[in-house]
Amino acid sequence: MSITTIISIAFLIFVAVTILKGVRIVPQGYKWIVQRLGKYHTTLNPGLSIIIPYIDEVAYKITTKDILLDIPSQEVITKDNAVLLMNAVAYINLSVPEKAVYGIENFNWAIQNLVQTTLRSIVGEMDLDDALSSRDHIKAKLKAAIADDISDWGITLKTVEIQDIQPSPTMQAAMEAQAAAERQRRATVTKADGEKQAAILEADGRLEASRRDAEAQIVLAESSQQAISLVTSAVGDKEIPVAYLLGEQYVKAMQDMAKSNNAKTVVLPADILSTIRGIMGRKL
Repeated sequence: MSITTIISIAFLIFVAVTILKGVRIVPQGYKWIVQRLGKYHTTLNPGLSIIIPYIDEVAYKITTKDILLDIPSQEVITKDNAVLLMNAVAYINLSVPEKAVYGIENFNWAIQNLVQTTLRSIVGEMDLDDALSSRDHIKAKLKAAIADDISDWGITLKTVEIQDIQPSPTMQAAMEAQAAAERQRRATVTKADGEKQAAILEADGRLEASRRDAEAQIVLAESSQQAISLVTSAVGDKEIPVAYLLGEQYVKAMQDMAKSNNAKTVVLPADILSTIRGIMGRKL
């Protein structure tokens, strides 16, 4: 092979390499950062672009699609010294790629740390109950706090979401113990209230029974008074009818005592001698 042929082949290879280095096809969804002699020169948009070979160089290939950043879980202390485990996700877009690559060394790491730091600051001003129930409020404050900071890097924060909020294992055990104690307290209070109501109802029942007994005694007393009044009106000054009525009641009482199965004593009239004399006198 002659020298001329070798030079021709080398020239053709050089031309081909030069063309390849000068012609750039940027795919959709990307932007390429071009440096000229080590300095930023231009940004290539999707499509066919021509650069100066050996002088211009594609230094960075930046995506224009939204980027998902997973913010690792971290311990956050609330205002009332409760420990929470929180993590988040952020959606960003490199709206100005040249600022993103030249304005910050590692924008992924920077945004991740910024979100974590801001999250600790926000939750540190809240009580435990507010932190657990105010996820939207935390999200809004977090987005407002970091959106302006990352805009200086040519990055747009689309949204940030609080992915999970939960107490630490120690705090969760303490909360479960507190909840159990609260349930036990409510059960005790409910039981005490029930016993109190039962006692009140029982006392009311006894009071009502006593009132009814008293009313019954009054009614009986009034009935006895009326009966005595009727008897007194009927008898007047006559002693014999009165003696007859008393004797009738006395005999009835004796008969009841005699019929009793437990009766072991024979009761005789107190004036039995007078009775016997009366009987003997009548016989005589």
